[in-house]
Amino acid sequence: MSDLACAATVLVARHGATDYVETWFSDEGGWLSAEGRSQARGLADALRDRRLARVWSSDTSRAVQTAELVAARVGVAAQVPVLTRRSLREADAGDLRGQPFDVHRLHEVTDRWFAGDLDARFPGGESGREVVDRYAAELAAVADEHRGETALVVGHQTALSIVVPVLTGRTDRSRAHELANGEYAELAVDADGWRLVEDAQ
Repeated sequence: MSDLACAATVLVARHGATDYVETWFSDEGGWLSAEGRSQARGLADALRDRRLARVWSSDTSRAVQTAELVAARVGVAAQVPVLTRRSLREADAGDLRGQPFDVHRLHEVTDRWFAGDLDARFPGGESGREVVDRYAAELAAVADEHRGETALVVGHQTALSIVVPVLTGRTDRSRAHELANGEYAELAVDADGWRLVEDAQ
């Protein structure tokens, strides 16, 4: 990241609740449920007075739909109000893709991340450290783009819930701080680095 003489505010949010057709591990499917659309509207209402310069999003449909609902509801003035980035996707579960979905198989790896072992890896997929590095690089790029402004980034539960404490030096990385659907945390960054302004809202 370039030297941020002028601070940037980056709000990071988890997408709304999602319906899926497939019952296997995949990062491609899913669209907002009625509850998810309500959560996206609630997120927009919570941010209505924040004068968002732009909304950034994972390129998965559930995140994009959330981002577009927020941008439209708050009236983001940018010519392109939502920009998508593949680098904001959820952690890559590797060899689990295509296998029957079982949250316990995810937790075999992600529990280790929350316990501080970021070198733990999904076979054929990412380690926690790689997820943090990927997200940190994209968040830094967003901050560079929005010095003196506020931007929203719509991403995913596990990725955001490990990158936020790592970036901000938070020692408590338990699942108690995971973002719920439609929740956000506020980060600020300047030349001194990242800090957590507000926990999940």
